[in-house]
Amino acid sequence: MNDPTTIRRLYGRRQGHKLRLGQAALVEELLPEISVPETGTIDARTLFGDDRSLEVEIGFGAGEHLAGQAAMRPDTGFIGCEPFLNGVVGALNHVRDGELENVRLHMGDALDVIERLPDASLDRVYLLHPDPWRKARHAKRRMVNHGPLDLIARKLKPGAEFRLGTDDPTYCRWSMMVMNARTDFVWQAQHPRDFLTRPDDWPETRYERKARRQGHEVWYFRYTRV
Repeated sequence: MNDPTTIRRLYGRRQGHKLRLGQAALVEELLPEISVPETGTIDARTLFGDDRSLEVEIGFGAGEHLAGQAAMRPDTGFIGCEPFLNGVVGALNHVRDGELENVRLHMGDALDVIERLPDASLDRVYLLHPDPWRKARHAKRRMVNHGPLDLIARKLKPGAEFRLGTDDPTYCRWSMMVMNARTDFVWQAQHPRDFLTRPDDWPETRYERKARRQGHEVWYFRYTRV
C-alpha cells in the first residue's frame, strides 16, 4: 500500500493570507537563522552545538505546542516541521517572543528531516491533529501508516515516546487499528482517562480548544518505543 513515505506529496496551499510586513521580515531574517540545513546528516550537535535530547513535531500548526514544550524544557532541542508558510510564521512569532533558542524549523515535509537523523536519536515524536483524510480512498495519505511509523520507530530511542493527538473519530479508529498491529510500540494507557485527559506536559493549542468548543472529543495517545 502506498503511504506518505512513497507518495511524497504535500497537499493543500502552501500559503494562505498575504503576509504583513512584520511577518515577512520574520521569514526573511529569523527563519534562515533557525532553519534545519537543507541537505546532509543532522543531529543534535549539528543543530544545537551539543548532544542534548532531541524531539520532533510533525506538522506544528501555528506552533503553540512546539513553543510550549520548548519553553518548559530549554535544555532539550526541538525540531518543528510544517509545510505551510502561515503556520511557520506563527512559530517564528513564538520563538521570537519567547526568546526560544532551542527550536529549529523546517518548512516542508517532516519525513525529509526525519530520514536524515541518526537511528535511535530521538527522545520523542509528536503528531498532533494531523489531517484525517476521512475518505477511504485517501487513507494512504495519513501519516499514521506503517511506512512513516517504520521510519519513526527507527529514529526513536528504545523507551522513547510517540505522541498522537486527534479529535477526528475516523482517525482515532484508524490509528488504534494501525498501532495495535505493531509490535515495536506499546500503548501507555491503562484506563480510559489516560487517553481522554490531556497530560499536564501537553500544551493546549488553539486547534484543540476550537475542537472542544465544537463539541468534539479529543484523544491523547502515548506510545513507548520497545
